[in-house]
Amino acid sequence: MPLVVVGISVLILLILMTRLKLNGFIALLLVAVGVALVQGIPAADIADVLGKGVGGQIGDTMLVVGLGAMLGRVMGDSGAAQRIANRLIDSFGLRYVQVAMVVTAMLIGVTMFYEVAFVIIVPVAFTIVRVTGKNLLWVGLPMSIALSTMHSFLPPHPGPTAVAATFDASVGHTLLYGLFFAVPFGALIALVWPRLPFVRKMNPSIPTGLVTERVFEEDEMPGMAWSLFVALVPVVLIAGAAVADMAVSDQDSPVLHAVDFIGSAPVALLLTLCLAMWVFGPRIGRGLDEVSASCVSAAKSMAMILLVIGAGGAYKGVLVEGGIADYIKDATEGWDISPIVLAWLIAVILRIALGSATVAVVTAAGVVAPLVAGSGVHPELMVLAVSCGSIAFSHVNDPGFWMFKEYFNLSVLDAIKARTTYTTVLAVLGLGGVLAVEWTLDALSI
Repeated sequence: MPLVVVGISVLILLILMTRLKLNGFIALLLVAVGVALVQGIPAADIADVLGKGVGGQIGDTMLVVGLGAMLGRVMGDSGAAQRIANRLIDSFGLRYVQVAMVVTAMLIGVTMFYEVAFVIIVPVAFTIVRVTGKNLLWVGLPMSIALSTMHSFLPPHPGPTAVAATFDASVGHTLLYGLFFAVPFGALIALVWPRLPFVRKMNPSIPTGLVTERVFEEDEMPGMAWSLFVALVPVVLIAGAAVADMAVSDQDSPVLHAVDFIGSAPVALLLTLCLAMWVFGPRIGRGLDEVSASCVSAAKSMAMILLVIGAGGAYKGVLVEGGIADYIKDATEGWDISPIVLAWLIAVILRIALGSATVAVVTAAGVVAPLVAGSGVHPELMVLAVSCGSIAFSHVNDPGFWMFKEYFNLSVLDAIKARTTYTTVLAVLGLGGVLAVEWTLDALSI
């Protein structure tokens, strides 16, 4: 049974990494090869499947994570990240620094991918931790939870947007309905989770090389205007492209193509990095050679993180190639339950089995799409149900899990305790939110 294979492979992976202390990159590749053999993938094809899995994941991630790490290091070494961190602390107070991180993450995360927003904000979180001495998860976990909520629940992120087309749903209405519960639920979990006893016991250190160890004096830091401007450039470019895609009806417009190009995450981050090197280099008395050295240092620190994320993509790739999605699709087609609950449940099962939220939402939508026409359910709610289900049970077959683990310098078990639990609770609350919106719309006869 394919799901048994998934369960056993996860158990073996945990044993390799926790008991035998095997490097995550090697452990993931070994388990991926084993799963491929058990699932009947021809031995001659396994190398290609692994390569496609790594390439697909790294292709989506390397430019964003690499450029984001360089940008964060340049802002850290110049004092710009400390300037922003100090302003957040001054504005919200040290007591409410978590609220500051949640507000920042939600505003930025509405239109930006989790990975992109994460690498932009995390240098500020690292700096707050270094300056205040607070626990890394106390500051960083609220940010991650808020970003996860925005990315998984709402368009214009790729999963919900793709499913909206499947259900012929309005992207605007889906975003509007989703905001009603995504913001309060995301904020609630973001503020509660760092306070849970099993999370408070964790006290990870900031990964070496991703942030400067120096504490700047007031006159050594660039001004707040320049610091904030540089930090917001990629946000404006990427968000602007997302808004333009929703607002412009002529998708063949040359202007829209130009906006999409500049607003693509790699290009936006590359342009911002060049701007940061100019602003925070010669303009504050540092040579370009020093700024370039900051970029090199960040790249070296990212090497193992990218390898582990890529190996996670290989593991996910053999699960997909092994036909587990088709097995789950066939097994659930005859279930006679509410279309909303069915859509959510199938997405959850696929997420657990495959790790890929995008595969989960697209496959689940394909299964339940024929039920929507005659059910009377708002298609926007079906989009939200599938999207909420796709965030559940993030674990070792999810490349995003490894990014979370590596950036927060956690053990595998601690990452499961922190991330797998919060993603699952968010999914359950999300389903409750969708059902509540459905009840409200029915009561109002909308």
